[in-house]
Amino acid sequence: QVQLVESGGGLVQPGESLRLSCTASGTIFAVNDMGWFRQAPGKERELVASITRGDMTNYADSVKGRFTIRRDNAMNTVFLQMNGLKPEDTAVYYCNADVRALVGGLAYRGDCWGQGTQVTVSS
Repeated sequence: QVQLVESGGGLVQPGESLRLSCTASGTIFAVNDMGWFRQAPGKERELVASITRGDMTNYADSVKGRFTIRRDNAMNTVFLQMNGLKPEDTAVYYCNADVRALVGGLAYRGDCWGQGTQVTVSS
């Protein structure tokens, strides 16, 4: 079974920073694209940032210049550095990874999701 475990959420004031981490574990052969999504109350889940295995990145317009995504392929870990946080960044943040793994004795290729971590930006 593949698990994505996130950490680093919390409550901060506007303008402050947080760093989220997410590590994939299990019998993993490869982790391809990784990314962070978020979902605010009453809104649909949206892509925040993504990164390929070759470190090509993509960001939502709303976070460009403030958030940075990077990964450690050796540790199957993705990070999201969030600077200059705004109240509108408040949401549950979910890690996502496209993995090739062994699940239940069978080869598996597909998306996996973390359990989500709350980020709240408020004065």
